[in-house]
Amino acid sequence: MVFEFRLIKKDLHTRARLGKITTRHGQVSTPVFMPVGTQATVKAMTPEELKEIGVEIILSNTYHLYLRPGHELIRDMGGLHRFMHWDRPILTDSGGYQVFSHCELRQIKDEGVYFQSHLDGSKHFLSPEKAVEIQEFLGADIIMCFDECTPYPATRDYTAASMELTHRWAKRCKEAFENRVKGQGSGVRKQKNDNAELLAPCPLPLAPLIFGIVQGGMFNDLRKESAEAITEIGFDGYAIGGLSVGEDKMLMYEMIDAAAPFLPTAKPRYLMGVGTPEDLVEAVARGIDMFDCVMPTRNARNGTLFTKHGKLGIKSARYANDPNPVEGGCGCYTCRNYSRAYLRHLFAANEILAARLGTTHNLYYYTKLMADIRDAIETDRFQEFKEGFYRIREEG
Repeated sequence: MVFEFRLIKKDLHTRARLGKITTRHGQVSTPVFMPVGTQATVKAMTPEELKEIGVEIILSNTYHLYLRPGHELIRDMGGLHRFMHWDRPILTDSGGYQVFSHCELRQIKDEGVYFQSHLDGSKHFLSPEKAVEIQEFLGADIIMCFDECTPYPATRDYTAASMELTHRWAKRCKEAFENRVKGQGSGVRKQKNDNAELLAPCPLPLAPLIFGIVQGGMFNDLRKESAEAITEIGFDGYAIGGLSVGEDKMLMYEMIDAAAPFLPTAKPRYLMGVGTPEDLVEAVARGIDMFDCVMPTRNARNGTLFTKHGKLGIKSARYANDPNPVEGGCGCYTCRNYSRAYLRHLFAANEILAARLGTTHNLYYYTKLMADIRDAIETDRFQEFKEGFYRIREEG
C-alpha cells in the first residue's frame, strides 16, 4: 500500500472532482465531509455509530488534546486510534484556529505562539515544530501545518504579514515532518510496566501525510500568491484556511475561486471549517475535495436539524403533536424509529437522548449529501443535482 490521491473523474460543467485518498488507516472517497471529534470523540456518537452511517474519516484537535489529556499520554496509550477506538483515518488540525479563536490568551511571534490555557490559565508555547510533534504522537493519518488564521476584517498590510508568517511556518513544518515523521510508519511507542508489555505499537506501511494551508485573507491576489507559495514548498495535500470567519458567503466563494485553481490538480484540496449544506455544494463545484465543520453536531445539540428542505427547529411548539419523522424518506436510525413529537419532548425535557438522536440524523444527512454528490459527479449529473438541491430547498 502506498499513499495515493487518485483523481477518478472531473465534472463536465463545473470544477467538481471525484477522487479517493489512500492513508495508512484506509481509503477515503472524495468529496468528503469529516465530522469533528475535538476531544477524541464526535460528541454524542460512538465509533460504531459513525461507521454505521458511513463516516470514513474524522477530525480531531491538536490544541485541545495537547492540553487535555496530553499528547504524550495518548502516545503511551497506543495512539489516538486505539485511545478512542477508531480504526479509520483521522486528520488532526494544527491548533492554528484555536490560536485565532482564543486571541485574548495568546501572543504571536515569529518563533511561534505563546498562550495561556483556556482551561486553567497555564502558560504554553506552540511552534511549527511542536505542532508536528504533537500530531505525530497522536498518530494522525493527516497532519496539518501550523498557521495563523487571519481575522476578519483585517487590513491588507496585516493580512500580507500574517500570510508570510504562515509561509515561513509551513517551511518549518515541512522540515520537521521530514526529520521526525516521514518513513517511520507510526509514531506510537510501546508502554511497559514492571510485569509485561501493555500495548504494542501499530506498525503500518505508510507514514502520515502532511497538508499545507493557504491563507491571504479576503484579497484575491494574496490568495493566489499564498496558493503558489505553499505549492512550491510541496505537500501531500492543500488546505484553504481563514474562511468562514465572519465574511459573507459570496466573499467566501470568491476567495475559494481565487485560490483553488492555483493548487495542484493531482493533490487533495481541503476547505477548513466549512460549513452549511449550501457551502458544501458550492465549494465542491469549485473543486474542493474535503470539508469539516462542527455545524451538524453543534446544531443537533441545540435542536436544529438539517433536511433536504432546509433547517428544522425541532423545539418549536408546532411539532408537539407531529407523528412524522424529521425528514420523510430519510434512512437514518432516528427517522426510522422516532417522531418529531418525541424528539421535541426529549429536547423540552433536556434528555441526553435528544442530543444523540439529533446528532445521528444530522451526521447521516451530511454523509448522505456527500454520497449523493459523489454519485452525481460519477454519473455526469452534478449540475442537475445542484439545481435540484436548491429547487427542493426553495419549495420547502
